[in-house]
Amino acid sequence: MQTFDRPQEGTAVQDEHHTTLARNLNAFHLWGIAVGLVISGEYFGWSYGWAAAGTLGFLVTTTVIAAMYVAFIFSFTELTTAIPQAGGPFAYSYRAFGPVGGAVAGFATLIEFVFAPPAIALAIGAYLNVQFPTLDPKLAALCVYILFMGLNIAGVKIAATFELFVTILAVGELLVFMGVVAPAFSWANFAANGWAGAPDFSIASIGGIFAAIPFAIWFFLAIEGVAMAAEEAKDPKRTIPVAYVTGILTLTALAFGVMIFAGGSGDWTLLSNLNDPLPQAMKSVVGESSGWLHMLVWLGLFGLVASFHGIIMGYGRQIFALSRAGYLPAVFSRLHPRFRTPHVATIVGGLVGIAAIYSDSLVTIGGLSLTASIVTMAVFGALVMYLMSMASLFKLRRSEPELHRSYRAPLYPYAPGFALAMAVVALVAMTYYNFAIFCAFALIMALCVGMSLALRRDPDAGLLAAERI
Repeated sequence: MQTFDRPQEGTAVQDEHHTTLARNLNAFHLWGIAVGLVISGEYFGWSYGWAAAGTLGFLVTTTVIAAMYVAFIFSFTELTTAIPQAGGPFAYSYRAFGPVGGAVAGFATLIEFVFAPPAIALAIGAYLNVQFPTLDPKLAALCVYILFMGLNIAGVKIAATFELFVTILAVGELLVFMGVVAPAFSWANFAANGWAGAPDFSIASIGGIFAAIPFAIWFFLAIEGVAMAAEEAKDPKRTIPVAYVTGILTLTALAFGVMIFAGGSGDWTLLSNLNDPLPQAMKSVVGESSGWLHMLVWLGLFGLVASFHGIIMGYGRQIFALSRAGYLPAVFSRLHPRFRTPHVATIVGGLVGIAAIYSDSLVTIGGLSLTASIVTMAVFGALVMYLMSMASLFKLRRSEPELHRSYRAPLYPYAPGFALAMAVVALVAMTYYNFAIFCAFALIMALCVGMSLALRRDPDAGLLAAERI
């Protein structure tokens, strides 16, 4: 079988078979990507879990989902360091299960990363519309797509440095929020009617706990995207574990802090169906004219921008990796001649997101708006990817015990087994409560996987890409 020499750090190579990315990212950049990919989930979306489960029920859901993510990330890091490829889960599943497994993991990841940005872009547009009522939120969403696609194309180090900057601001603002509302915090407020809107635990509470799963996942969705920057990381076997471990711990602390302080600052039921729970919680504490409130509204954009920008980085690399392996047209794996970034892949994924934005009021699935549907679709993609990744970890431990693993999953096989089992439970619960969207997701997956396998350009391309480490 043909082999490839490892490119020197800081270089990028492109020939008939081989496309690689420049290595420019350090551990701090990768931490910024890990946290930035996810941090918009701390600003909006999660409070709908209160409507489904109540504060106490959602606290149970979030605790279990957080445990799943901690176990998953500590296990997933073994794969990322052993196979540091831009395809991430695609590369791991290809190596473990061959072309079909690679296609399933690759397109599930792609659905997650292509369908999440339109929802975030619309949230950015809604934030800007509050400050500028004459501004069309969809036009604002279109503009941010164009802006951040351009920034991603301009160079990964520039993009990652910007991501780090806005992530630090977003984390700082969440800490400020908790500090400002802390004097008004009361556990009695948080626990009032905390079981699916009832004062006591009941059978209905169990249903609410399961129904709230996608909103708890929203707290952590897309952290695995750091794997797609692995090919651009300096010394990935050292920097990626640092970024992943510190990133998941940062996000877990922020998720529980924001949820508990917001819920205990007043009447949580007034926040449970809002897209801006944090400004509304702060308003109830400091008043509508407070400078703290205006700061939160403006700086809240940084959390949304950090996730939006980071996920664009992620989907660009996933489309690039699938194309390089022959699952998508070859043009998608072209690098920009000057910046050495996957510019075609970035633009193509953006066009899909923009189409979704302008279809928002025209399409519903299962009674949900397109925005709510694509968020749920992204969660389905994530859960399938988690299943494939943990299954790949177990498979590769057996089939390739000699594979160099600079980082090994702690508590193996229990931690990855727990992550795998919880992903199955979450997928079953999600399917039960969102069956129409699951059917749409399954149809898209079947079409993508079937067509990609039937039309692959080079049967060995994916294998060669997986070997290039």
